[in-house]
Amino acid sequence: MTHSVPPLPRPELTSTANPRVRAVVRLRDRRERERSGLTLVDGARELRRALDAGLDVREVYVSEALLAGEDARAALDALRARRTPLRTTSATVFAKLAFGERADGLVAVIRTPPFELDALRLPVDPLVVVAEGVEKPGNLGAMLRTADGAGADALIAASPLTDLFNPNTIRASAGTVFAVPLAAAPSGVVLAWLRDRGLRIVAGQVDGPTPYTEADLRGPLAIVLGAETDGLTGVWSAPDVVAVRLPMLGIADSLNVSVTAAVLLYEARRQRGLPVRTV
Repeated sequence: MTHSVPPLPRPELTSTANPRVRAVVRLRDRRERERSGLTLVDGARELRRALDAGLDVREVYVSEALLAGEDARAALDALRARRTPLRTTSATVFAKLAFGERADGLVAVIRTPPFELDALRLPVDPLVVVAEGVEKPGNLGAMLRTADGAGADALIAASPLTDLFNPNTIRASAGTVFAVPLAAAPSGVVLAWLRDRGLRIVAGQVDGPTPYTEADLRGPLAIVLGAETDGLTGVWSAPDVVAVRLPMLGIADSLNVSVTAAVLLYEARRQRGLPVRTV
């Protein structure tokens, strides 16, 4: 399907000193995001996925010179259909607002979705990934993209060190942050929540006694991973937590946490059988 984009008006915002521009730039700061309950979505594909998820898009900043591709055209069509406020900008202003080098000409301000743990609803025999203490938004975003690809039923951030809807997380997830059920809570609360719902818990540990290929990853399951620097906390050393390891055959002692997530989630998917893709 092709999308026609009617001409946009001349740039409305041409100065980086404009109060509206400054207010958006402040959303780069975590404290301002948490205070306001708003965050930024930078990119056409990511914005389309936010729209598909039915999120509250407050306003969108547009640089017509950078608009290109099917995602950008489709996003603009959807925004116009919703009557979302569109603010046209000069190239200088847009460069101030955009996060990444891949500028698609669209930066949106959205209401941050809720992520309460008790609001998660799991299917029968769920596959859940838990990320404890992950600090880098890029790693969290990559884990979300993997969780989406492997068909995980949720990602839970245990004692997170970054906000879940950091604009860099959104970008690194390719917008899958809006599709994967997501929650956050302290590690002890997460552990109790998993136990209450009858999930077996498998933790990725460098010195785990069980090779991951020998672990049973079927049935109701949570795969728990920690940041590369410190690994998992003692919360996950309980007797009912099975520690598994990935073989490290070179000089490094561990993989990036998002890579480890991919290996374990796809092994779990292999053991469970591949479902038929519905979209």
